[in-house]
Amino acid sequence: MKNLKFSALLLFLASIFALPSCTEDAMLTEDGLTNPGIENRSSSTIVEIALSDPDFSILVDAVVRANLVGALSSRGPFTVFAPTNDAFDAFLSANGFNNINEVPVGLLTTVLTTHVLRGEAFAADINSGYFKTLATAPNRRPSDIYISADNGVTINGDVNVVAADVDASNGVIHVIDKVIAPSSIVTLAASNPNFSILVQALTRPDLSVDFVAALSGNGPFTVLAPTNAAFVALLDSNPAWSSLDDIPAATLEAVLTYHVAAGSFTSEYLFRRPTINTLLDGATYTTSFSFGGGGSTFGGAPTLNIIAGSNQAKVVASNVQAQNGVIHAIDAVILP
Repeated sequence: MKNLKFSALLLFLASIFALPSCTEDAMLTEDGLTNPGIENRSSSTIVEIALSDPDFSILVDAVVRANLVGALSSRGPFTVFAPTNDAFDAFLSANGFNNINEVPVGLLTTVLTTHVLRGEAFAADINSGYFKTLATAPNRRPSDIYISADNGVTINGDVNVVAADVDASNGVIHVIDKVIAPSSIVTLAASNPNFSILVQALTRPDLSVDFVAALSGNGPFTVLAPTNAAFVALLDSNPAWSSLDDIPAATLEAVLTYHVAAGSFTSEYLFRRPTINTLLDGATYTTSFSFGGGGSTFGGAPTLNIIAGSNQAKVVASNVQAQNGVIHAIDAVILP
């Protein structure tokens, strides 16, 4: 039975890395990951490295349980975050499962694909930011994880790379100490230090709304997420507010609720349907696209603008995809 499982893992992983990459020359992928080509690479594949380590035996069981053998047809280079047996044991215990066979197949599939990125990223080359995974959100778009390179490599705020840069002929493996859970809006916002003031606002204890619980739910939601600079500008604009705590609770609740809409609205959707109903008593905001070169559609990349009465914000990072919705980072706090 064990040989069968190892053979299944071999077939599964081989299917991930089965198709040729666009080029064998050095290149930069859309996620900023490097593909250094085939020179000076380890002669062992990711498959061979994974199969040679008994500490990945639960990973083998997970792949078989999810029936992912042959499900993926593209090959690398890929970056694989590989949970150890201890990491899987902790995941199972925390979620009330006795073993991998009790994990629903759909959940297990999402979890496993959350651990794989297209492109190759060695630890020293990783820049902090959001990265698309092979996991698919309910809207069929690839979901993100947040990787920080500020103090070692961490994923979604609490998953640590404990053994980096296991080089393979078709990618790289980083061993991690926890299983990466499917990303929620809260996870993706909380793990990004550029949203630390927003997280403080959402978790202020005197609010009557539990925003963390709400935005951790099934959704889907669209969240306009003001950056720290946006909140600083808001505080500077009102002499009575020297800190976040000076904003009345009712006002802060209304402002935060105004930044959330029911539904998963990507920038492409907002281009087609520019009026969005928020969760604040039916209040709306509108969107528009502006272009470089004085508004000409041929003058540069389009910028998505959020318009709320006399307030306007620009989307500075769009389509950060969670399993329960999408985040657009904005450069100003919009007021109802």
